[in-house]
Amino acid sequence: MLFTRFWWLTAIRGVLAILFGLMALVWPGLTLLALVVLFGVFTLADGILLTVSALFAGDRLAHRGTAILAGVLGIAAGIVVLVWPGMTALVLLVLIAVWGVVIGFVEIGGAFAYRAQRGLEWSGLLRGVLVLVLGLLLLFLPVSGAIAIAWLIGVFAIAAGVALLVFSARLRKLSRVAEASS
Repeated sequence: MLFTRFWWLTAIRGVLAILFGLMALVWPGLTLLALVVLFGVFTLADGILLTVSALFAGDRLAHRGTAILAGVLGIAAGIVVLVWPGMTALVLLVLIAVWGVVIGFVEIGGAFAYRAQRGLEWSGLLRGVLVLVLGLLLLFLPVSGAIAIAWLIGVFAIAAGVALLVFSARLRKLSRVAEASS
């Protein structure tokens, strides 16, 4: 299975999410500009890695089109944030919220699409639910203050990163099984 050979791209996404989350927790008093730039770099890298892994998956990935769309949206969000880092906290909050809702639905859909192939992928489902909840919380219950936003984002990023690492470990295992049977 071609997609499983690139398990390490998912692992890199998980490590980046955890690092982003840790930075947001360790330095919650970062200026809004630093948080914006940090988010921009993270979403850009995550979008690139998601797009590349979906492109390499070929026809074997059930949700390839939505994964590519989510990756391109991540790249676009990262570029927008990095080009206009002086945006207001509200714009950043809405951007993060929309990104969370879109990525959450894509991850949840991917988990169910993966179920049709190998069995429900609970780590993908967990990541999708966590990111979707983050997006919805930021949309409907805006948290006041950059520190609270940084902590909220940090916790969700770490949880999502752990879910990605678990998923990459499963992909690696499937890759080894596929290689052994070839």
